[in-house]
Amino acid sequence: MPDSKQAPAGKPWSRAIDVHHHILPDFYLDELAQMGVATILPGVDRPTWSARDSLAMMDRHGIRAAVVSVWPGVPANLEPKPARRFARRVNEYLSELVAAHPDRFGAFATLPFPHMDLVLEEFEYAVDTLGLDGVGLVSNYGGLYVGDRSMDPLFAAAAQRCSPLFVHPTVPPSTGQPDFGLPASLYEFPFESVRVAAQLLYNQALERFPDLPVILPHGGGGVPFYAGRLSCGGLISAPLADRLPEDPVGSLRRLYVDIAMAGDPHALAALRSFASPDRILVGSDFPLMPEHYTLDTGHRVIEHGGFSTEERTRLEHANAEALFPRFNGKDV
Repeated sequence: MPDSKQAPAGKPWSRAIDVHHHILPDFYLDELAQMGVATILPGVDRPTWSARDSLAMMDRHGIRAAVVSVWPGVPANLEPKPARRFARRVNEYLSELVAAHPDRFGAFATLPFPHMDLVLEEFEYAVDTLGLDGVGLVSNYGGLYVGDRSMDPLFAAAAQRCSPLFVHPTVPPSTGQPDFGLPASLYEFPFESVRVAAQLLYNQALERFPDLPVILPHGGGGVPFYAGRLSCGGLISAPLADRLPEDPVGSLRRLYVDIAMAGDPHALAALRSFASPDRILVGSDFPLMPEHYTLDTGHRVIEHGGFSTEERTRLEHANAEALFPRFNGKDV
């Protein structure tokens, strides 16, 4: 991976809030290694991270604040006690990071899936006691996808607090599908977001929990292209019509998306056609994507996205301020 410390010139933003910003504390990677997890993403160069690097990158890009997440969180194969301990250590680290830089960082909590009783307990502690800003999820936990009805207790707790759920794609469950000698993140991740969206749609999760903000990164993955197709279930199988909300595409358009990896002309056109301006957020994907790519994405979105002055303000910070009150009206 190119050195993210080599900063290209020119800031795309002035007061942006970055909602897609990864952190990789040394203790986190060390504990994963002790569990036998050699890499968080097979086939992808291992990035390095420090709070200093994040702040320097943010300053170079004109990002005044970032809501950070530890991806992929707690491995889904852990027993309850170690899962709970690992999640607690991560969340307390996040709290300390935010406390050290209150105007620059917010954080998405990590939860100990698939243990739902512990998930709810840790959610309440992370949000109500530590004051974290929402939850960072992965698209599936050993095949349990975020749109599943078993997630309803978490959805209800998050909706009650208007706590955003940031649902980052991960590797799909192994089914014997050949990998073509390529990392899954290269081509599977957009489909993971489609899988999540399909479940949310046919379980009418966004209708049942109207105060639940859900963010899909990478421009919503494949969702902008597939939204119309996803609404065709009743044409394929009549009983599916009863599972759809009245306005399927409108339901999907309630999802928030960020612009990470969505700056090329084709992805940007789909994103702009699908997403309302009040549902688009800045996302860098730092440090999992090289800084020069992130910078180029920001410039492309601004120069070719067709945003009005008001829409650009929404994209850059106003939409995020509405989701994350800690940043409302603040500046650096």
